[in-house]
Amino acid sequence: MGKFAIASLALFTSLAFAGPKVEFGTTMGSFTIELNEERAPITVKNFIRYVEDGSYVGTQFHRVIPGFMAQGGGFDKEMNMVPTYAPIKNEASNGLKNQAATVAMARTNDPNSATRQFFINFVDNNFLDYDQRPPGYAVFGKVTDGFSIIQDMSQKRTHSVGRYRDVPVEPIIITSATLIR
Repeated sequence: MGKFAIASLALFTSLAFAGPKVEFGTTMGSFTIELNEERAPITVKNFIRYVEDGSYVGTQFHRVIPGFMAQGGGFDKEMNMVPTYAPIKNEASNGLKNQAATVAMARTNDPNSATRQFFINFVDNNFLDYDQRPPGYAVFGKVTDGFSIIQDMSQKRTHSVGRYRDVPVEPIIITSATLIR
């Protein structure tokens, strides 16, 4: 195979897996997530639904644990839970791993309980993967721009608010969520 064919194949492969993106604005800055529709179609469709209906705007990253992850999308700035659509099927067996900068769905002990809350891994959290801890946590995207903003979140001081721990003292609010196709 010649250089041109190899370069063309590499370009085709990178384009073939490119999915829609969501740009989030927060009170700390902006970041972009690229979604993987091929490996997590149910999860991506669900996530896009919340982006398009505008309901992520005004929610906060309510759980931030240094060396682990930042979780958001489910509580307003006063720590009130926001409405959700029906839970979705867990797609954690899709082969995507909970590596640094990846985005996964938060859920309860019920594997099929994810609704709107998501988390962004600060580091590789392989223990959350399907092959390490069935049923696992479904990865559906990756931060492709602005990961430094996410890393800065891990430096924020946290406290407890009622029964919730690891809540940033100064709320990190989502100010915009824009789908980019």
